[in-house]
Amino acid sequence: MHVVIMGSGVFGFNLASLLISDGHDVTIIESKELKCDIVANKLDAIVIHGDGTDTEILEEAEIKEADVFVAATENDQYNLLACILVRSFEVPKIISQVSNPNHQEAFKEVGIDILINPELTAANYIEKLITRPKIADIKVMGKGDAEIIDLTLEKGEFVGKRIGDIKPNYYYDIIAVYENGEVVIPKPDMVLKPGIKISILVKTKYAQDVLKLFTEENIETEIFPGIKVELYQPKK
Repeated sequence: MHVVIMGSGVFGFNLASLLISDGHDVTIIESKELKCDIVANKLDAIVIHGDGTDTEILEEAEIKEADVFVAATENDQYNLLACILVRSFEVPKIISQVSNPNHQEAFKEVGIDILINPELTAANYIEKLITRPKIADIKVMGKGDAEIIDLTLEKGEFVGKRIGDIKPNYYYDIIAVYENGEVVIPKPDMVLKPGIKISILVKTKYAQDVLKLFTEENIETEIFPGIKVELYQPKK
């Protein structure tokens, strides 16, 4: 995945570091030359000195090939202009930091995917949303060893199955189902239909593998150590 980040402040730097550690290609656009040198020495990323609202700089960052653009400066007006320009390059996901909550509506009007309040949102939360595009939201539990993942089912091994037929295991559990905008406690006879939204409690270490079960078809039957994906067979 190719991610372009404009701004290398605390949020931008931490997000870039997390994405790089996950093996993603990151390009950082930074307007301060001295900061460019510091970041380039600390991160395995392409660092471009320039103005992120300049189309030539965006093209140098290969914005046309980007999967995600993140406006991570503390200047809302600067972020908004950059996002508007990036939209013309048809980047699939655009994310912006918004320091002043009163500016959020302006960003929503131009179709920004995710708005970040830096005081409330950690970089690792945004990193998970970027690297797991199938999910709608994540809540980190405990010391980061478990997560609650919200996602809308489209396809997967369990689509069309009853919740009671899915064999529970140590790695995950379906903890909520959403019907007509309301949270419903899962019942054994509920069928996981396409388009239904669910919440899954999952151990962070196995989150990617669990997501495959709920988002991909024809996966391997054994994706966890010593655990096979099985369904209960009703007794005759």
